[in-house]
Amino acid sequence: MTLYPAIDLKDGKAVRLTKGLMESAKIYSDEPWQLVKTFEEMGAKWVHLVDLNGAFAGEPKNLEQIIKIRENCNVKLELGGGIRDEATIQKMLEIGIDRIILGSIAVKDPQFVKDMAAKYPIAVGIDAIDGYVAVEGWGEVSTMKATDLAREFANAGVEAIICTDVGKDGTLSGVNVAFTLDIARASGVSTIASGGVKDEDDIKALIDTNEVDGVIIGKAFYEGTLDLPKMFKLLN
Repeated sequence: MTLYPAIDLKDGKAVRLTKGLMESAKIYSDEPWQLVKTFEEMGAKWVHLVDLNGAFAGEPKNLEQIIKIRENCNVKLELGGGIRDEATIQKMLEIGIDRIILGSIAVKDPQFVKDMAAKYPIAVGIDAIDGYVAVEGWGEVSTMKATDLAREFANAGVEAIICTDVGKDGTLSGVNVAFTLDIARASGVSTIASGGVKDEDDIKALIDTNEVDGVIIGKAFYEGTLDLPKMFKLLN
């Protein structure tokens, strides 16, 4: 089980949202790179970055902070939010991002994602509201079931699927294990759980499935409901 501490970037700051609502943003750091450094010192191998402004704008908007993180930290970085074309993928990889997360574009143009996965390290972000895929920074809900989208990327060469239950995201109400398993089984791809993680019990529940490879840790760390250094010691 790989733990992915998460940093959402909004207006150059590290924030967390509740249920994906931009107006719910709570600022946790004015210098996101320092937070990433903290995660690195705890034992993180990966850090999960989301450019929130980028997700709504359709193009990266927090580049200055992303570059600063890369220059100051040695962990592997995965990045999502507003990455919709090959030129942007290439640019992010040149900056030093290790894996690119494609979300909204995966719904609108799955073939593009498959083509990119054949060339670059790609993860697909599947974000769902009541089982249906949410797009455009979770501002819209599509008519596609999350499991159908996951099935689309079976044997497509993507490195991972990151599945988020939007209704739980940032709520500390417990991870949706059943939803995560549905995605893992539909795709057969390495699956990372996201949304609602509160404490050690959530992580243990995911480990016990033997079918989930990673979990994204956000508000549980920031609000102190999960002892992250302890979890790294247990799992590393």
